[in-house]
Amino acid sequence: MRALCWTGVNETSVETVEDPRILNAEDVVLKVTLTTSCGSDLHLIGGYIPFMRAGDVMGHEFVGEVVEVGTAVRKHRVGDRVVVCSFVSCGRCWYCTQQLFSLCDNGNPNPAITEALWGFAPGGCFGYSHAMGGHAGSHAQYVRVPYADHGAFPVPDGVDDMTALFASDAAPTGWTGADLGEVRPGDVVAVWGAGGVGQMAAAAAWTRGAERVVVIDRLANRLRQAEQHVGAETLNYEETDIGAELRELSGGRGPDVCIEAVGMEAHGTGPAYLYDQVKQQLRLQTERPNALREAIHACRKGGTVFTLGVFGALADKFPIGAVMNKGLTLRGAQMHGQRYIPEILERMAAGTLQTSHLATHVMPLEDGPKGYQMFKDKEDGCVRAVFRPHG
Repeated sequence: MRALCWTGVNETSVETVEDPRILNAEDVVLKVTLTTSCGSDLHLIGGYIPFMRAGDVMGHEFVGEVVEVGTAVRKHRVGDRVVVCSFVSCGRCWYCTQQLFSLCDNGNPNPAITEALWGFAPGGCFGYSHAMGGHAGSHAQYVRVPYADHGAFPVPDGVDDMTALFASDAAPTGWTGADLGEVRPGDVVAVWGAGGVGQMAAAAAWTRGAERVVVIDRLANRLRQAEQHVGAETLNYEETDIGAELRELSGGRGPDVCIEAVGMEAHGTGPAYLYDQVKQQLRLQTERPNALREAIHACRKGGTVFTLGVFGALADKFPIGAVMNKGLTLRGAQMHGQRYIPEILERMAAGTLQTSHLATHVMPLEDGPKGYQMFKDKEDGCVRAVFRPHG
């Protein structure tokens, strides 16, 4: 089959690779109909997560058709149309029973790397390096889905593939931020980043009763999407003082909940951004945390800051003093998609959640390297590059 592979730092290529097969009784094999780029993939391509091997198949956000089922699969049949959670979770370990699905004890068959980095290993993720299990990714014509009864969800009739695609990762990641960030009715919520995850975090904040939702970015087309499709207020950090604006619209206090949806390669302005950029390029730190720093400083006293953007290991100049002295709650997580995907699909079926607008550029899988270059460079207003593996 054909698949988009990581072949080196800043290099990808569409290659012919072996077809996936059933390895465990709980697997299914899926014919991938749509799969999309994600901002966290750029960390892999850029070499910031150094656990990729040449030839690894990328991609973790996808929808498709079941073509083969393992003998222990009970919820799926050949021909079913399903969307798959990007994180691999067994559904029965202690963490899964607590609905902390991305922390599954069994989803990552190669836990040693992350145990050394973080003390304990999280679950596995499709196409996201050998640190996260070495699972082959979704930028391929076919993909093996482990623990399919827990990670694959039937797409409701009336929900098209392009809409359902973003129930795989972008939407449940946003839901994770709003839920675990404990957005409450009447809250003012600020979201850093107007990509797919940031927009979905803003949408999720509305569902939890937020009074005002503000999305912060620098790219006009993404800010327009956040306004038109999510109903958020927007701020361009290159044109205004974000801290002052947020205090102004929150009665002088600052937002109740600040959600950082950018991660380790955040763009920014000023000396702190340049400092982070130099240290990251020299590999003296793994992150550019300027958006997270801004969120911590902007949040009201006693508020909550939630990190949705992917971070790898170490960040310099982290404002722990502000966290402690302002009484902030600082949380983070990879998304617990199995907890939220059923609700998200229901909202899609009811027409109350829009996602297909994120797919600004749709192309064959063979154009995958071009799509990622457009996505990385934000060419032609690219928010997400979506690939059709079967043409």
